[in-house]
Amino acid sequence: MQKKNMSSRRQFIKLGSLALSALPLLFLSGKASAATNTGMRTAMKYQDKPNGDKSCSGCAQFVPGKSAKDLGGCKLFPGDTEISPNGFCIAWMVKPK
Repeated sequence: MQKKNMSSRRQFIKLGSLALSALPLLFLSGKASAATNTGMRTAMKYQDKPNGDKSCSGCAQFVPGKSAKDLGGCKLFPGDTEISPNGFCIAWMVKPK
């Protein structure tokens, strides 16, 4: 009986330490999910401010975030999840009504 308890404790400690060591990786992987597509931003002359009344929130290519003020994405910038709704690029196209 003693041997069985020792084995369970060892297994519990091993699994616990493995779970604790995985927590920082999970935290960092959440941060890594936000990304920018620098090459496309440069090619499309993206800027974080609007051009007159033209902004990403009024563009047909913009994919909004969770709320109207949150960062979103763009159909033309694959993998980019940090597009400002107040941004602008030369590919701006009026959103259909």
